Amino acid sequence: MFKSKIFIMVVAILIAITLILTAAFVLWNYMDKSGASDATAQAQNSARGVKSGKILTPDQVKEFTVEMKEVLTNLAGSGNGASNKFVKVSFAFELENKKGKEDFEKLQSRMKAIVIQTLADMTPDQVSGKKGFDNLTSALMNRMNEELHNGKLQRILITDIVLQ
Repeated sequence: MFKSKIFIMVVAILIAITLILTAAFVLWNYMDKSGASDATAQAQNSARGVKSGKILTPDQVKEFTVEMKEVLTNLAGSGNGASNKFVKVSFAFELENKKGKEDFEKLQSRMKAIVIQTLADMTPDQVSGKKGFDNLTSALMNRMNEELHNGKLQRILITDIVLQ
């Protein structure tokens, strides 16, 4: 009788320890995910969440693409006073359908303003290299898709860039 009470107590303690460890693991994962919610991470995660839909033919890609050439703007300072760095960049915006392209063309000035505002908040290091291009295009896609009603951006291509 004494041994069965000890056995039940040991099992209860093991179950309690298992539950505590499971709760700690779940909390650790939750805190880890919520701690990584800076703007760049959110932009990348949202851009990954955009479904590409059907695969477009080359003719459809050409039909649903809008170009924005030579946007020139200053970049944010890199910590040592006023910035004298600027960027000149051209884009190709691939939309999912013809109505999306029409919306984008009607909102061209608003879309250009979004590009300029986004670039003005970035430093030269943030727009350099593949990682910088990915961050820029992800941020633009998130902000621009909020403005479009009849279609969404599928891809943003940087077709020309000069960083000075």
